[in-house]
Amino acid sequence: QVQVVESGGGDVQAGGSLRLSCRASGLDLDVFNMGWFRQAPGKDREAISCIAFTGRTTYYADSVRGRFSISRDTAKSTVYLQMNGLKPEDTAMYYCAAGAVCMTTGMPTSTYKYWGQGTQVTVSS
Repeated sequence: QVQVVESGGGDVQAGGSLRLSCRASGLDLDVFNMGWFRQAPGKDREAISCIAFTGRTTYYADSVRGRFSISRDTAKSTVYLQMNGLKPEDTAMYYCAAGAVCMTTGMPTSTYKYWGQGTQVTVSS
C-alpha cells in the first residue's frame, strides 16, 4: 500500500526558513518522480518543484526558484523541500506526490498519482 506523508510545516515570519519532509512508503524513489505542490485558499494548486527518479533532474517554478531547494534520501524514502527567504505569498497547504513526469521544464500535475494529505505553511509579514 502506497502512503505519502508530509511534515515540517508551521508558522514562520517573512524571511524565515522551513524544511518540509515527505516520506513515501510502498513505492521506490528510484522509480517514481517526486513533486511538491501548494494550494492557497481560493487559488489553483501550483506545481512548485520536483526531483526525478534518477535524482539528476530537478524543476522549480519561477515563484520559488532561487529560494527553495528539493533533495531526497532514497535510503529513507524521503524527499525534502528546503524553503528559504519565505514570503507571505508562500502561505499555502503544501502537498507531496509521486508521479510520472519531472523535467527541467515542468511537472504536469495530472501525471502525479499518489498524494499526501498536506502540511500547512503560514508566513506572516
